[in-house]
Amino acid sequence: MRASTLLAWAVLLCGPAQADPDATALGQAQGYPLGTATTFYREPYRVGSWSALDRVPGVVVRRVAASAAPLSLPPFAHPPPIRYRFRNIEYGLADYLARQRTTGLLVLKDGQVVAEHYGYGRTPEARFLSMSMAKSVTSLLVGIAHQQGLIASLDDPAVRYAPALAGIAYGDVPIRHLLRMSSGLTFTERYEPGDDRARLSAAFATAPGGTLEVLRTITDRHSPPGTVFRYAGAETDVLGRVLAGATGRTLAQLTTEWLWQPMGAEHEAFWRLGRDGQEGAQGSFNASLRDWGRLGLLLARDGKAGDREIVPRGYLLEATDISRQPPAFRPGRATPGLGYGYQFWLLPYRERTFALQGIHGQAVYVQPATGIVMVVTSVWRQASGYQDPLPGQERHALWRGVLQSLGGSVDGS
Repeated sequence: MRASTLLAWAVLLCGPAQADPDATALGQAQGYPLGTATTFYREPYRVGSWSALDRVPGVVVRRVAASAAPLSLPPFAHPPPIRYRFRNIEYGLADYLARQRTTGLLVLKDGQVVAEHYGYGRTPEARFLSMSMAKSVTSLLVGIAHQQGLIASLDDPAVRYAPALAGIAYGDVPIRHLLRMSSGLTFTERYEPGDDRARLSAAFATAPGGTLEVLRTITDRHSPPGTVFRYAGAETDVLGRVLAGATGRTLAQLTTEWLWQPMGAEHEAFWRLGRDGQEGAQGSFNASLRDWGRLGLLLARDGKAGDREIVPRGYLLEATDISRQPPAFRPGRATPGLGYGYQFWLLPYRERTFALQGIHGQAVYVQPATGIVMVVTSVWRQASGYQDPLPGQERHALWRGVLQSLGGSVDGS
């Protein structure tokens, strides 16, 4: 479908066009400009840079090829209006778009497009920055590598496949504990200047030795391995090194062959590279809104594209099913509201429901039993709920509204 037709269709699905919130602060008058490798994270560069990171000066990427036969996402014949309740007030989809800094929103039901919207002048060709949704992509690659025997056991220590981790505490951590972010090592990720995440991001971009220079400084422990969930991007960084070592290939090559082409991706995607040439496994994947939707659809179909199993179903259930997690990783224990699987967030619904999530408002929600997928890309002002919980709370309310509007399940587990 041509972009002009698609955009017109999106207006029909989501209602009349409305002003994008905070457009002036986000660079509307400048045409949503690109930043540089050192400024793209700031306003007013977020909209432009986070949808075209490969065009930002100083950023190096590695491409992921699209499929020669993209999976069709036809329109839902008679889409129902989507309504949701937030703080005891009922809203519609257009209200959400007017209230939240949303660059892209896509709702699928059984592989059909119920709603699609692009904000701030973005188009279907935009490649939206994943932030930590990349962690879930990395996990899927680990599952496929394990199925193929390239990773012999998820209980192997990381150093078996990534010799550069020798002498680093993370190297002794079993892959399964890294997947659950339960190494027991103390890594601070508060989205504040000077925390370990900030040091890791700086090393990724500028250090000749890449993130290894930070990983080797993490030695203190808060818990025995495998017992406590503690969110830490360093653990996914290590998984990226495990994948590269186990397969002898780049994450971009693996993503192309194992995910993007077999699932029927429409657009080329890309990974941002660190100074040492390693892809940013913890947060640097970039893809179009519809291809994020196709990935969600692949997960909703338990890893199958047509009759072909792309992601091992058993691994995907281990990664996303609350009942298969040890008690410490279930909702109420991992966090007050969400559980954590193999780099996926687990929602406390009776039907298996899970999400890929990234800071500043990136998410893919999936409920396989009802075939419902929602993708949201954003440029929220604050990184996470630590600084401002309201945008995340409203997005979760929207997801519940999507489920209720489309016949999904919102019952508690």
